[in-house]
Amino acid sequence: MSSASEKRASVYAGWIYHVGSNSMGYQFCNPRYLVIKGKYVEMYKRDPNDFPSKKPIRRGVAGKFTMVKEIGRQIFHGRVLYVLKIYSRVDHGKHGEIACTSAEEVEKWMSAFRHAKEEVCQEGSSESLVHRCVLSRRSMFNVNGPRYHSKSYLSKLIYIGRGPESLLRRPSMVAQDPLPAVSYTKQAGDAVEQTDWRCFRTVNGLRIFEDIKSENGAIMKSVGVVEATPEMIFEMIMTLDISLRHQWDTLTGQLELVEHIDGHTDIVYGTFDPKYFKRYYVFSRYWRRHQDGSYYITQMEVSHKGAPRKPGYRKITLNPGVWEITPLPSKPGTGTPRSLVTQIMEIKSTGWGRWKKSHYSKFHATVPYAMLCRTAGLSKYMLAAHHQERLVTKSIVNHDESTCETTRLSQVETNEEFYDAITAGDPADEDDDDSEEEEKKPLNKTGSHKLRRVTWGVMLLSKRPPAPGDNGELMLGCSAMEINMKLFKSTLRHQSSEKDQNCWCDPGGQGFMVRGKTYMKDYLKVPGGDPLLKLLTVDWLKSDDKIGAIAKHPASIVQTPAGKALPFIFVVNLQQVPAKPNYSLVFYYAADRPIRPGSLLDKFANGDDAFRNARFKLIPSIVEGYWVVKRAVGTKACLLGRAVTCHYIREDNYFEIDVDIGSSSVARGVIGLVLGYVTNIVVDLAVLIEAKEESELPEYLLGTTRINRIVPEDAKAYETPLNLCSRQSLPM
Repeated sequence: MSSASEKRASVYAGWIYHVGSNSMGYQFCNPRYLVIKGKYVEMYKRDPNDFPSKKPIRRGVAGKFTMVKEIGRQIFHGRVLYVLKIYSRVDHGKHGEIACTSAEEVEKWMSAFRHAKEEVCQEGSSESLVHRCVLSRRSMFNVNGPRYHSKSYLSKLIYIGRGPESLLRRPSMVAQDPLPAVSYTKQAGDAVEQTDWRCFRTVNGLRIFEDIKSENGAIMKSVGVVEATPEMIFEMIMTLDISLRHQWDTLTGQLELVEHIDGHTDIVYGTFDPKYFKRYYVFSRYWRRHQDGSYYITQMEVSHKGAPRKPGYRKITLNPGVWEITPLPSKPGTGTPRSLVTQIMEIKSTGWGRWKKSHYSKFHATVPYAMLCRTAGLSKYMLAAHHQERLVTKSIVNHDESTCETTRLSQVETNEEFYDAITAGDPADEDDDDSEEEEKKPLNKTGSHKLRRVTWGVMLLSKRPPAPGDNGELMLGCSAMEINMKLFKSTLRHQSSEKDQNCWCDPGGQGFMVRGKTYMKDYLKVPGGDPLLKLLTVDWLKSDDKIGAIAKHPASIVQTPAGKALPFIFVVNLQQVPAKPNYSLVFYYAADRPIRPGSLLDKFANGDDAFRNARFKLIPSIVEGYWVVKRAVGTKACLLGRAVTCHYIREDNYFEIDVDIGSSSVARGVIGLVLGYVTNIVVDLAVLIEAKEESELPEYLLGTTRINRIVPEDAKAYETPLNLCSRQSLPM
C-alpha cells in the first residue's frame, strides 16, 4: 500500500475478546485490542496509542480467502458475548474467534473486515503478475521473526467496542454511519404491510392496538417510545438478571436458562408466583439484528424435558409474542437516544382471550394486558435510569501529523492471512502480564440527528413509480425481442387462478417500495412499478447435496435453444434451505434487450464481487400466512451479500447468483421457521440493485416473484449433470 493511500485510509480499532479453547480443552476469553488498517489486521494486549512500545501478538492480512461469519450470542465465564468467526474459505481448519459486547459492535467489525478485503481486491487488480508472485513467496509468516514497519500518521481513527471490565472507565467509542431521517423512514419496511391496526386503548402514553383483520383470535400490539439505544433495550429484554427484570417486567421477571441452542436461539424457564397464582412457563427465544440497527425477538411456547418442576406450580401457556426495536432520531436539543419499541402478541378466542366477549370491559385485569404493559414498564425504567452511562457512543478522532506522534501504528509488511495468525500458537502466550496504569480519557458525546422536513409537494412528486424505460439499463435503441413463455418449462406450476396453490406467478412491483428520484435529499421511497426483467419460470428442487451453478446444467432452461437466444438471463438460486434434503428455489428472469454498457446493471453483472455484495438487495413480503412468520420475515430490504455468502457466475448470456442461506445462522433460523408453515404461506420477493449515488436514482426492481403455498414433498429431485448424462447414454 502506498504512503498516500495509507494516509487516506480509515483505521478501525477497539477492544474485543479473543475467545476459544486452549490445548487442554479449557475455555479462554482474553481482552484484546484489535486494529484494522487497510488490509492489515493486528491484535495487541494493550492499546498501542497508550503504550507505543507494545508489539502486536497476532498480525496478518485480511485476504481474499478470509471469511468473517457472525455466530451470535455465546456465554463465556458467565457473561453473554457476541461472537465472530474468522476462517479460511478454502481451509476451514484455519479459524479463530473474537467476541464483542453487543451485536452492533459485531456489525461494525464485520464492516471493517469487508473494507479490508475490498482493499486487497483493489490492490490485486493494480499489481503486476511479478509483484504478486513475490508476495506469494513471502506468504509464510514467522511470528517471532523481524517486523517491517511502514509508519504513517493516522488521518482518521475509528474506535469500536466497549472493552473489558478492567477498562470500563475508558470511553466507549463506536463509529456509526450517519443516521439522519432515513433511520426513521425505514421502520415502515420496503413492502406494503397487509395488516390493519386500530388503537383501542392508551395507558400512560402507551398505545395498544388490535389487528381488525385477524380472524382466528386477536393479534394485539403495544407501541411506545423508549429513551435508550436499541442495543440497551435488546440487552434488557434478553437479560436473565432477576434484579433487573423485576424493575420493569411484571410477568416474566424470573427467568433461567434451560438450553442454549445456538447464538440466536435459546430456551428459558420462568415462574410467576404471587400469593394465589403459582405458575411456570417454558418458551424459546429467537433474535436477530437487521442491517439498519433494529432488533427482532420472537417468543414461542415449547416443551422441554430439562425444565425444572417445582411443587405447587402449574404450567401456563404463553401465547406467541414478538418484540420489535427500531432506532429513532435522537431527542432534539439533548441528543438523548430514542427507540420505537413494539410488542406484538396473539390472543386465542378462548382462555385468556375471554376479555373479547365482554367488550374489553375487564381487559385491564387480564394477563395479555399485563404482558403488553411491559413496554410501558421498560420505557419508565429506562427513563429513570437515564443517568447511567450510555453503552454506545461515537467518536471519530482526527490526528494531525505535527502533534499526534503517539498515534503511530506499526504496519506489518506481510502477506500472511489473519486467520493463520489468530490460529497459530497456544493462548497461553497471551496471558496478561502487564501492570501499567491506564489513563483516563474524556468521553466524546454523540451529536443528535435532525429529522429533515419534506413538503407535501415534493412527496407527491416523488411517489411516481419509476417506469422500466426511465433507468436506461437496457439498450432502448435495439428492437425488443418477443419472449414466448410457452417455450420455458419449470418444475413448479405457473398459477392459473387466484385459488390455485403450490405454484408461482409475477405479482408486479406495486407492493414494494424503492428509493425515489429525490431519495438523497428527502429519503422518500416510491412504489416499485413494473420490473425491468420478465419472470420466465421458477424451479423447486431438492438434493442431498448443495445445488449450485444451476444455469450450467444441461437440462436448465438457460441451455435450451430458446434460452440461448435471449439477450440476457438473470438467475437467482436460493440454495441450501436448511432441511433434509437440501432445497433450492430458483428464479429465472429475462431481458428483451441487451444490457446497455456502462449502466448500473452492466457494472453489477460484469463487475467484481465486492461491488455485487454491497449492492444486491432482496425485499421479502409475506402476503398471507401466520402472523409470527410475517413478523419474523419482515418487509425490510436485505443486502444479501452482507448477510449470507453469495457466489456469482457470469457466462455467455446469463448471470447467476447462488445464495447460500445455510451460511448464516440468522437466515437458517428464519427459513427454518418459514418451512414449518410453508404450505400456508404466500410470499412475494423482489430483487434489485441498491442505488447509492444520485445519478443511479430512482431505483428499479430487477424482478418480482410470488410463491403460493408450495409443498416441500413436491420438489423435484435434482440430477447432477454426470448422472443425467449417464442415464441418457444407456441403451433403450
